[in-house]
Amino acid sequence: MIKKQKDDIREEYKERRRSMPAEEKFRRDEAICKAAEGLVSFRYAEYVLLYAATSDEIDVSAIAKAAFAKGKKVLFPRCDRKSHTMTYHTVSSLEELQDDGMGGLEPPEGNPVYDAEHETAGAVCFVPGLVYDRAGYRLGYGKGFYDRYLSGFSGCTIGVVYSDYILPEVPRGRFDVTVDILLTEKGVRVTKDAGKTRPGKG
Repeated sequence: MIKKQKDDIREEYKERRRSMPAEEKFRRDEAICKAAEGLVSFRYAEYVLLYAATSDEIDVSAIAKAAFAKGKKVLFPRCDRKSHTMTYHTVSSLEELQDDGMGGLEPPEGNPVYDAEHETAGAVCFVPGLVYDRAGYRLGYGKGFYDRYLSGFSGCTIGVVYSDYILPEVPRGRFDVTVDILLTEKGVRVTKDAGKTRPGKG
């Protein structure tokens, strides 16, 4: 039942994202990146964990450029599709990102791996999602990569989402985790259940 509910919401919002005019998407994405730079958690972060956006995801490359300019360590994920797990690797520029064979980009496998257990000084993770709810739960593409990773991440988590893609509540399972903050083109809001589903948080 939950899977069917999630799939229905996914299809609706995937279509909405695909049909968004390019000009509007650019304007919204730009506003989101500008809002990110004003976050206290971003300003004080040593490690900035990002994602390489596909064509219909919110483009956060400007956040990466701002982080590079401030001397922060910038990391992107590599996904293991057999185990549905991922690791974050440091990059020194966006040009290092490579084709992952699935239509996306990822850092080289040999780049340094971020150790979430020990490298905890000011870490912030920007998390993509199709939709979020007010408590901070998300719907992604249903593979579980982020829920698995974030369950062991103790830094600040920031859900990246358009303001009209925040629902009162999304269907959730027992392994789903919340983010701490929702970052939209209209500003930032702390989630109702910030950190409660992750160890050492809440």
